[in-house]
Amino acid sequence: MFKEENNALQATFKFTDFSQAFAFMTEVAIAAEKQNHHPWWSNVWNTVEMKLNTHDAGDIVTDKDHKLAQSITDIYSRYNHG
Repeated sequence: MFKEENNALQATFKFTDFSQAFAFMTEVAIAAEKQNHHPWWSNVWNTVEMKLNTHDAGDIVTDKDHKLAQSITDIYSRYNHG
């Protein structure tokens, strides 16, 4: 799901509609807050784009990013994809 490019883990998630994409983002926000690690993301209608890297480590990919990426992937697996 996530690919490492340009010092970040990056992924694009597709959903059936905006409501489903927003529900996914809400779940990710809760997981990110629990891990105290937050993604860069954007959302247009049914598509969410995300990038993860660790700012206090010099904007590189760390274990924190891989852990959050796994949580996000697990959340995404529960949705019907558009």
